[in-house]
Amino acid sequence: MQTTETQTIDPLLSAHRQEPRVIECEDPATGGSLGLVPVDGPEGVRRAVEAARAAQPAWARASFAQRRRVLSRILHHVLTHTDELVEIICRDAGKTRENAVMGEIWPVVEKLRWTMARGEEALRPESMPSGIFPHKRASIHYAPRGVVGIVAPWNYPLQNVLGPTLPALFAGNAVVLKVSEAVAFSSARFQRIFDEALEAEGFSRNLVRLVNGFVPTGAALVGAGVDLLIFTGSMENGKKILAESAETLTPVILELGGKDPLIVCDDAALPQAVHAALVGVFIAAGQNCMAAERVLVFDAVYDDFVDEIVELAAELRQGAPLGDAAVDVGACVTETQVALVERLVDDAVARGARALVGGKRREGEGHFFEPTVLVDVTPDMPIMQEELFGPVMCIARVADEAEALEVANGTRFGLGSTVMTKSASRARRFVSALRAGSTSINDFGLPYMNMALPFGGVGGSGFGRLNGREGLRACTTPKAVLEDRLPLHLPSKIFPVAPLDYELFRAVLRTLYGHGVTSRVKGGVELLSTLRAKLTSKWMSGRM
Repeated sequence: MQTTETQTIDPLLSAHRQEPRVIECEDPATGGSLGLVPVDGPEGVRRAVEAARAAQPAWARASFAQRRRVLSRILHHVLTHTDELVEIICRDAGKTRENAVMGEIWPVVEKLRWTMARGEEALRPESMPSGIFPHKRASIHYAPRGVVGIVAPWNYPLQNVLGPTLPALFAGNAVVLKVSEAVAFSSARFQRIFDEALEAEGFSRNLVRLVNGFVPTGAALVGAGVDLLIFTGSMENGKKILAESAETLTPVILELGGKDPLIVCDDAALPQAVHAALVGVFIAAGQNCMAAERVLVFDAVYDDFVDEIVELAAELRQGAPLGDAAVDVGACVTETQVALVERLVDDAVARGARALVGGKRREGEGHFFEPTVLVDVTPDMPIMQEELFGPVMCIARVADEAEALEVANGTRFGLGSTVMTKSASRARRFVSALRAGSTSINDFGLPYMNMALPFGGVGGSGFGRLNGREGLRACTTPKAVLEDRLPLHLPSKIFPVAPLDYELFRAVLRTLYGHGVTSRVKGGVELLSTLRAKLTSKWMSGRM
């Protein structure tokens, strides 16, 4: 139930030498045409950023109450038009209705609720200790950055647009967001959500602009002079974004890929673990950066776990989500993704893994790979190291905690993690030792749904945070403020340098910062002696 993904720019589309003028949109579940979407080339991106920059100062001056009213209108729109939005998501991304409403609508409305309830608290000036300046008042102010550029992926069309835009907008910024070309069909409908809310409250529509295109459009946004860039995509593309942003010193938040472990301990509640694994692997057809791509099961419960998983996975229904029949697992968004999943599964089987369920692409229309369960998977296989992003459960046997941790931490990635255990002390050991941005105990993916918690990864999964207080503040520039508490208005005389100034300041430092009481007392004695000498010198100078 997470927003991000790894293939932000479809590898096939990156081969375009010149950007076409339109995007040909298709339903990934049926192969049917959804129509043509005009491309916003580099010049269109430049105009969008300029218009956003012109509109942003008025929005930055808006009160938090005004900003909440805009978000409230967005919330009302999403809830009022849920069925319409779900159908658009299903057509554009091939996911099931249930996944669309639980994995896209729910996170969006919860983020809206949390931001309206807690956003002002996170962003208003924060008082800090004034330290050695008791006559001053210290605080941190969170100023909007200006224009935030967002490059969004394709796996969660609605959530990938609203998820990063809402905190950036509430923090006082304008937003220009490049929609993935693979889900461009829905972009005009999603633009309407912002247009109507902003216009109804008297603000410019230019505060949030969605732009469409291929690689040149995304590159143009990176180089358009935005004040912050939020990128969700693969590690490889993240490195390119980072290199390009270095040219203009543009700060970036990188939400990159994952290879998340789900660890099933020997004391886990087995039905709970089984269903957590099913959700972690098969929701959104596995196209989820927080997907449980490596299921690590203690030897003592391995066979029972596999038996239950196979029984349930074999019953999963797959097909076009908007037909008459109920569907559990939808389509992959692109053919490229199906080919990647197929390559990694075939390679694993060739190396000794066994497909107990599925194991191949589904014939016929659409981009489908069968719901698959692989066993006898080992950590050295590419399928356990490369991000898979498909409906494939890879189950590996581990002996104990030590081996589980070694395997879990044995990739470049570090996004999320899940531990199934009845032992609170064991859970705490895993939390301390797992190299990940989040750990969920006895449930899959719920840390993301608690919008008070930051979301992000370590290592190859990127840096920076979205969600929660940290996510809101990431869209601002912290400004340190030191102002008068007492209106003394006394000059701090440093120039011209007077006799004994050096000795006096040295004694002050020793008094304030000396190591131990004895050292500070000696500093105080030195300070008094120096002050006496300085006053005597001044008195003598006055008599002369």
